[in-house]
Amino acid sequence: MTITWNDNVPIYRQLRARVVAMILDGALSEGDALPSVRQVAADYQINPLTVSKAYQELVDEDLVEKRRGLGMFVTEGARKALLGSERDRFLREEWPAIHARMQRLGLNLEQLMKAADNDKENAS
Repeated sequence: MTITWNDNVPIYRQLRARVVAMILDGALSEGDALPSVRQVAADYQINPLTVSKAYQELVDEDLVEKRRGLGMFVTEGARKALLGSERDRFLREEWPAIHARMQRLGLNLEQLMKAADNDKENAS
């Protein structure tokens, strides 16, 4: 398995973001086990301590829980909590730049929705 890492962001942060995306996308459901630290380290060819640090952040955020002798599991309510926090982060950090660019380009919401509908049709 090959992964391209962004040199501008620590790998543990990128790994955390991948797990968050998997939870949001439904690839990992509440109660599901995360792959073991050793397995992830081997698959991505990274240091196990890096994986542990990413997983620990998820534990600290109550998105994942450690079960002694069993591994790490997605907590109940993790997806709902993530949806709220990720929406807030998007609106606070990403949306202002997107909105400013839309204004510079003279785009409005109706045009964006039409483009999105066209993308759906072309993907089918």
